[in-house]
Amino acid sequence: FGAGIYSHPVECPDLFERYPNVKRFLVPGEWMRKMCEPYYGDKVIAWPVGIDTTYWQPGNTCKTFDFLIYDKIRWDHPEQEIELIHPIIKTLDQQNITYHFIKYGSYTHHELMDKLKVSKAVIFLCEHETQGLAYQQILATNTPILAWDRGGYWHDPYYFPHKVMYEPVSSVPYWDERCGVKFTGAVDFKDKLNVFLNNRNIFSPRDFILENLTLEKCASEFLNIVKAVNEQ
Repeated sequence: FGAGIYSHPVECPDLFERYPNVKRFLVPGEWMRKMCEPYYGDKVIAWPVGIDTTYWQPGNTCKTFDFLIYDKIRWDHPEQEIELIHPIIKTLDQQNITYHFIKYGSYTHHELMDKLKVSKAVIFLCEHETQGLAYQQILATNTPILAWDRGGYWHDPYYFPHKVMYEPVSSVPYWDERCGVKFTGAVDFKDKLNVFLNNRNIFSPRDFILENLTLEKCASEFLNIVKAVNEQ
């Protein structure tokens, strides 16, 4: 059952008793698996869908912008614009770093690809991701990311804080040092920006995707889950 289903077991704590034909509960990533584990035990499994690495490929080398700022801030956006986005822009302007924007929910894949083709890197802004298809598509184009990863609680207002209080979460649940650099907020953005700029020539984000999140690898893992269930 899953992975595109309800976000927390409080919606159906007796899932496996009510539906004995359900053998596994699939979720998109590891922090979500840990969040569900107290309810569903070892029947909950983290399984990501794959990224189409044939479509999401590196573009041209003529990059006219230093950063594409990807805005996927979903809650309290006006407050976050003041506390996070404005300080980021101020820092970039002070260092004569060029940037442009794209906003989650208002673009096509083609538009994102076009903007990536003229961007050296991406600043990814999102409270948390269960998998994070967009940032992984970006990584597949070999575009490194400076990612806002504040951690802390899962802030989905449907659940938090009255139904569920779980931490820690991540904005980039699939990640290693090849992908880029993470920062926690406006306070450490400038320092992490400098780290990112000093290392931008050694990142290899597409390699991370090719090793971990291709369509083939994720399909194979799904088959392994099915096989394990059938062999019980």
